Amino acid sequence: MSIKTYAVAIRDVLAQEMRRDQNVFLMGEDIAEQGGIFGCTRDLLQEFGDKRVRNTPISENTFVGAGVGAASVGMRPVVELMYMDFLYLAMDQILNQAAKMRYMFGGKVKVPLVVRGQQGIGRGNAGQHSQSVESLLMHIPGLKVVCPSTPADAAGLLRTAIRDDNPVVFIEHKALYATKGEVPDDPEFSVPFGKSNVVREGKDVTIVGNYLYLGKALEAADLLEKEGISAEVIDPRTLVPLDTDTIVESVRKTGRLVTVHEAHRTMGFGTEIAAQVTEKAFKYLDAPPARVGAKMCTLPFNLGLENAVVPQVADIVEAAKSVLYRM
Repeated sequence: MSIKTYAVAIRDVLAQEMRRDQNVFLMGEDIAEQGGIFGCTRDLLQEFGDKRVRNTPISENTFVGAGVGAASVGMRPVVELMYMDFLYLAMDQILNQAAKMRYMFGGKVKVPLVVRGQQGIGRGNAGQHSQSVESLLMHIPGLKVVCPSTPADAAGLLRTAIRDDNPVVFIEHKALYATKGEVPDDPEFSVPFGKSNVVREGKDVTIVGNYLYLGKALEAADLLEKEGISAEVIDPRTLVPLDTDTIVESVRKTGRLVTVHEAHRTMGFGTEIAAQVTEKAFKYLDAPPARVGAKMCTLPFNLGLENAVVPQVADIVEAAKSVLYRM
């Protein structure tokens, strides 16, 4: 095991996979000499050269489309979006081409494409650089959607993504890049898609959250414990495929569910989890599921206002108490 930051864990896996497979190459804005705005491709140009670490113009639709084409003829491109907000500029290539191509060619074409980049709050980047895009992508058949919350998961899930024969949108969080954790040194270490992680066991309420809200959920669990409430905390890790079986099994034990995420509460992934749990474990629920998410508001530039829009630890505690009828 090594202690690594989230950003270094990503960088190291990119390097390892490029050494392992000559078909893996990188494209994106400022990823070569600059190493990306958060350093996730730092020094890779020097090792692999400008044919495999390619700076692109500021034209997301064009270079994501080039990635789709390269993937369809046997390459394994990893395309970096500087901000996941810019994914909207490449929606046709991602949703109409990458996601559908294998199906429309009857399985004769594989699209081993990874589109990766960062999203989220924490730097006052305002409405066009702080959004959460995962729920939009969950609706499109043919895409896999990955959301790592820890350095180890960032490493293990990225390796799985690069080796997958289907398009994967690998969404990082800007506020996690400097966080540190243990990462296995094994160059074959991977984390399977579709397997939630029970981060903390409990018996009274199940809390499901990811990214920054995994940490906030754990903080809330500590506070709840002081009041005699035992919270189980689960990180879904991948949203497509989504492992609801682990969550349902937890709810069968606790009888209560709280979902929490940074994305807007309305139609966020917590809504889908709540719906599936209700369908699969209704008779075990002792209260309606509670959903915690951002207000339906454009994210402000001012950090104080940003914090007023997105949930805080107190909101998670309040939601847990509400399903336990301990308000």
